[in-house]
Amino acid sequence: MNIEVCYSPQSYPLFHNSESIVVVIDVLRATSAITTAFYNGVSRMIPVATVEEAVEYRKNGFMVAAERNGEMMEGFDLGNSPFGYMNAKVKGKTIAITTTNGTQAIEAAKSASKIVIGSFLNLEAVVEYLVKSKRDVLFLCAGWKNKFNLEDTLFAGAVAQELIYKHNFNSNCDSTIAAMELYKLAKYNLYEFLSNSSHRNRLAKLDLERDVKYCLTPNQCPVVPVMEGKFLVKG
Repeated sequence: MNIEVCYSPQSYPLFHNSESIVVVIDVLRATSAITTAFYNGVSRMIPVATVEEAVEYRKNGFMVAAERNGEMMEGFDLGNSPFGYMNAKVKGKTIAITTTNGTQAIEAAKSASKIVIGSFLNLEAVVEYLVKSKRDVLFLCAGWKNKFNLEDTLFAGAVAQELIYKHNFNSNCDSTIAAMELYKLAKYNLYEFLSNSSHRNRLAKLDLERDVKYCLTPNQCPVVPVMEGKFLVKG
């Protein structure tokens, strides 16, 4: 089983492999929020790329989450802070969601045979899912507006390391090697390692350091959201 890491949704066509499971990663914060939502009882989520699509779901009576540039959009029920989903009001609900980066990555990978959602919150659960699947893996980092970011790459490196060193996966992909090397440098203190990163500082300016610390704490939500048709469901 081969592992590749794609650092940007814009580059996804270069990596597409019909045999691969695609792990979409947006650590700060979309995939962390989605993982938290399912851990707290959300039934289904509908990721959409545009605000216009989200508005249509709102008109049709759905609970809708919308975020742009780190902030919850006015007139919607939720943003992409994981703490918004630690609430009984989401239990059993179907929630449409659009975000600056994460849902764009899901949209980019829509031709994949299987899409799963990865974050530090469900790291070990993702490892177990991929080991059981016995298929090639492509980690798709959402990044920031199609640019490289550190936190998504660190998660890809963390899971790749587990799969290669412990579960007989392999990689001849330089981006995978780079992700693993970065994770080796960061793994003992992810929060400190990211102290100068662009998105951590972007969120700090919005007074969202609590979100950052939560999103970088591994294995708090042992669930794996997966795409089935247009819906994310608990895998």
